[in-house]
Order: sequence, then structure tokens, then C-alpha cells
Amino acid sequence: MNHYETVFILNPVLSEDQIKETVKKYEDLLVSKGAKMISKENWGLKKLAYPIQNKKSGFYHLFEFTVDGEVVHELETEFKRDERFMRYLTVSLDKHAIAWAEKRRNRNKKSA
Repeated sequence: MNHYETVFILNPVLSEDQIKETVKKYEDLLVSKGAKMISKENWGLKKLAYPIQNKKSGFYHLFEFTVDGEVVHELETEFKRDERFMRYLTVSLDKHAIAWAEKRRNRNKKSA
């Protein structure tokens, strides 16, 4: 089981219900493939540094999870097929990145 973090940007024209439904769908997909969800973060609507698909903003979300590497490939294939996703990035976390992510989560809990 490897430790991963996925950040994705959803199309800004989606309604709040559509966004929740999309996030839930992919969370369920990961869990059904044996992933253990560590953290989910909704970063909200953010302005993009450059236009993507003629859009200047997007809804950012972050998943942190542990899973087998083959499942990540399946997840990214599903992202490619879904037109609601503008961009996504999945990275494998090493021990230093895991420690940093834990600090970030704790800091976010304190500020919330």
C-alpha cells in the first residue's frame, strides 16, 4: 500500500450538488478498490493562473489515501473519461511529505 495525494479541479459551471455527487463518486470508487481515505479537503472555487477550456476558475479538491499503485491508474483513467474534470494530479508521498501533510491537516483543524 502506497501513500498518495490527488488534487483535482472541477468545472466551475457545476452546481454544488453536482460537485458533491462527483466527489462522492470518486471517493466511493477508491474505497471500493481497497483504498483507505486519510483526508479529504474542499478548497473551494479558486481563480486559475491561466485559462483551462476557456474557464478562469475551478473547484479544487484534495484526496489523501493509501492504496495499491494499480488503482491510481484506474482512477486517473476515470478522470480522463469524465468531462467534469479540468485537471488532476496524483503524487506518491514519501515519509517527509506524509509528515508535512499531517502537519497541514492539524493546522487546518486548528484554524477551522
